[in-house]
Amino acid sequence: MPEKHFVLVVMPAYNAAKTLESTHKAIPPDTIDEVLLVDDGSVDATVEIARKLPIHTIFFPHNVGYGGNQKICYLEALRIHADVVVMLHPDGQYDPALLPDLIAPIVAGDADLVLGSRMLLPGGAREGGMPLYRFAANKILTAIENVALGRRFSELHTGYRAYSRTFLETIPFMRNSNNFVFDTQVIAQAVSFGQRIVEVPIHTRYHPDASSTSMSANISYGLMTLAVMARFVLHKARVFRCRVFLP
Repeated sequence: MPEKHFVLVVMPAYNAAKTLESTHKAIPPDTIDEVLLVDDGSVDATVEIARKLPIHTIFFPHNVGYGGNQKICYLEALRIHADVVVMLHPDGQYDPALLPDLIAPIVAGDADLVLGSRMLLPGGAREGGMPLYRFAANKILTAIENVALGRRFSELHTGYRAYSRTFLETIPFMRNSNNFVFDTQVIAQAVSFGQRIVEVPIHTRYHPDASSTSMSANISYGLMTLAVMARFVLHKARVFRCRVFLP
């Protein structure tokens, strides 16, 4: 009899009232066991809507940042003994119908981290509405990161990803930033700690209610990403010890 895995979807949320219910409704039945939403000080009705749905909800009285939100998501996932943890943004940009594709490599024992890539399907990212400047920045940053990491990933800036429990117990994610570069640090940690990473193709949908960041925030994120890669290279060369890559 196949081993039963406790699959948890975590939703780091901020002002997702317009899209939360439809995103939750699109999750394929019998695919996951529980949904956890951590609200990051939303000023809309996100928490009220979440409480009307079969969603375990944690809310902050103030904003702690995207990375800080994820830290609580994963600590709670470990506390309730989830075996597979999938991050699904509640803004409707990532398709919940693809959840089985992200879960399968971990359940099969083939991966510790699964990345949903918009770049594996030729033209898929642009067809989904990704702005040209984001597409170009994504490709350039990923190319630089591949050189630093010594890998050949198609995309390293996806927010649709799945983790095994062992992965979350291995990497020191609590040392990571509370901002958007948290995701980059997690991937660098995965490589540093020898974790198995698999990419699966996904498609996305950019729309007016999807979360978005300003140009200045995008530039800041790009610079912080490059800084993470520089620290990774220096740490690997034993020139500089970086605590996010230490056991």
